[in-house]
Amino acid sequence: MGFNFQKLPVNTLIGADWKTFCEVTRGRTVDKGYKVKYGMTKALCRLLSLTNAIENRRFDKRLADKPIENDPVFILGHWRSGTTFVHNVLSQDKQFGYNTTYQTVFPHLMLFGQPFFKKMATLAMPAKRPTDNMELSVDQPQEEEFALLNMTPCNFYNFWIYPRYTQEYSKKFLLFEDATPEETAHFKKIFERLVKIALWNTGGERFLSKNPPHTGRIRVLLEMFPNAKFIYLMRNPYTVFESTRNFFINTIRPLELQNATDDEIVDNIVKVYKDLYFRYQADKSLIPEGNLIEIKFEDFEQDALAMTRKIYDTLSLPGFEQARPAIEAYINKKKGYKKNKYSYAPATVETVEKNWDFALKDWNYSL
Repeated sequence: MGFNFQKLPVNTLIGADWKTFCEVTRGRTVDKGYKVKYGMTKALCRLLSLTNAIENRRFDKRLADKPIENDPVFILGHWRSGTTFVHNVLSQDKQFGYNTTYQTVFPHLMLFGQPFFKKMATLAMPAKRPTDNMELSVDQPQEEEFALLNMTPCNFYNFWIYPRYTQEYSKKFLLFEDATPEETAHFKKIFERLVKIALWNTGGERFLSKNPPHTGRIRVLLEMFPNAKFIYLMRNPYTVFESTRNFFINTIRPLELQNATDDEIVDNIVKVYKDLYFRYQADKSLIPEGNLIEIKFEDFEQDALAMTRKIYDTLSLPGFEQARPAIEAYINKKKGYKKNKYSYAPATVETVEKNWDFALKDWNYSL
């Protein structure tokens, strides 16, 4: 059955380590009406953090010195650009390891306590994502930014908690323009830890990432993984705007600890889209030849199997034929999936054409 996501009594910081919780919330104002949620989140986080020492000892013993042997694959693109579907398709290949939904919420209860807390999470979790009709389960592939939110204060998703600081978080931890060298180094260290735990947890040999914020971090990712592979997804900007607005507004309300109007959220969506677009265009030339493929999501939807083969061939990834039966079975299962339908209001058309005209022209999209 699961909890009603819109009425959560706590937010996702319950899964943070205590140090991260304190640093994320330090100096930030909790608005009237959110005091109880803040207090309950703080109390549960403090309680769960008592196990962190055990988790850290197990990580140091089992995984800290274990190298990441294969080059990760990063699925990039703005939110609501189809990254989830592509992630789910590719994850049918057992060579890939990934961050799970459970790891997203409880990244510090992986090596210790996972069986118990996973059962609790299963009972609480709805069968489908609250913002669309995609399936949801504790072991399902999931983007890693929410997990990173609970592992490091150097995280863009702090904006879900404190939306009035969205642009500050964007400059520091989405684009890494204003981040200090120490903050960048800390982010790398924590992300490496997440990858190692994800590979151990799923039994994969190559990390498969789906994380829209990574679209602004190509330089940082290449510093960590010089030969990493990248898949960049484009989608009709009108659809992306409508879908992102719905996703952000519906998601931020149960998580926020301070008020932000819908108009403020939309303004941030417009700005962040521009930042990600131009940062990607500037940095994609840093990716070694043969390690990047750009795809329109509409083309992937039209023939997912053929486009998946193209991804493997372009990026020189092994194992397509071995994985093909599982990939094809997943694609066939999803053929009846009912997507959210969007009708573009005049205000949407005006906003997109006024602010994102560059994407319409560059990618040849129209109404």
